[in-house]
Amino acid sequence: MTSFANLSLADLTGMIVGFTLSLMVFSYVFGDNALFRIAISIFIGVASGYAAVVAWYNVIWPQLVIPAAFGSQSERLYVIFPLVLSALILFKISPRLSPLGNPAIAYLLGVGMAAAIAGAIFGTVLPQSLATMNTFDMGLLPPGGDMLLQLAKGSTILLGVFTTLTYFHFGVRQKANQPASRPKWLAALAWLGQIFIAITLGALFAGVYSAALTALIERVNFFKDFIYALIAA
Repeated sequence: MTSFANLSLADLTGMIVGFTLSLMVFSYVFGDNALFRIAISIFIGVASGYAAVVAWYNVIWPQLVIPAAFGSQSERLYVIFPLVLSALILFKISPRLSPLGNPAIAYLLGVGMAAAIAGAIFGTVLPQSLATMNTFDMGLLPPGGDMLLQLAKGSTILLGVFTTLTYFHFGVRQKANQPASRPKWLAALAWLGQIFIAITLGALFAGVYSAALTALIERVNFFKDFIYALIAA
C-alpha cells in the first residue's frame, strides 16, 4: 500500500492528477459528458505535444537543421530536397495555395505505400510462408518430439492458409441463364476458410479484451491504493 508520507511532491502530484483523470475517463459510464471530453482532449494534446517534441529532437533538429546550418557543402545540398518538400506542405494551410503542396503529399504517400508493401512482404508474407513450410521440416523437431503430432500441426496450418486464401478467391464462371456461383468444392473450401478466419478473429478479440481487462484491473487497484492512502493520511 502506498503511503503519502513516503512520496515526493512530484510523485504525489502525479498520483492526484492520474486519479482525477482516471475518474474523468470512467465518467463515460454515465454517458458522454464534459469531464470525459476534457480528459480525452488533454490526452490528445499531450500525445501530440510528445510526438512533436520527439520529431523535433530526433528528426528535424539533428537531420535537417544542423546539416543545413552547420554541415558541409554536400550535407547542405542533401537537405535541400526535404526542405523544399517541407515548404510545399506548408502551402496546404492556405486553400488558395493548397495545390502547391500536392507533390509533397503525393511523395509522402508513395513512400509510405512502398514501405507498407515492402514491410508486409518481407515482414509478414515471407516469414509466415517460411514458418508454414518449416512445420514439415522434421530436422527441426526437438529431441523426443512426436513426428505424427508435428505433421498434424503442419497439415492444420497448411489447410488453414490454403482455405483462407480460397475464401478470398471470388472468381466464378457464369453459365447461360444461371446466376454466377462457385463450384461446390470451392464453396466447401471457402466455408472451411471462413471457420479459420472466425477462430483467428476470436483469438485476436480475446487478446484485446484480456489486455483491456488487465488495464482496468490496474486502474481499480490504483483507485484502491490511493483511497486507502488518503484515509490513512
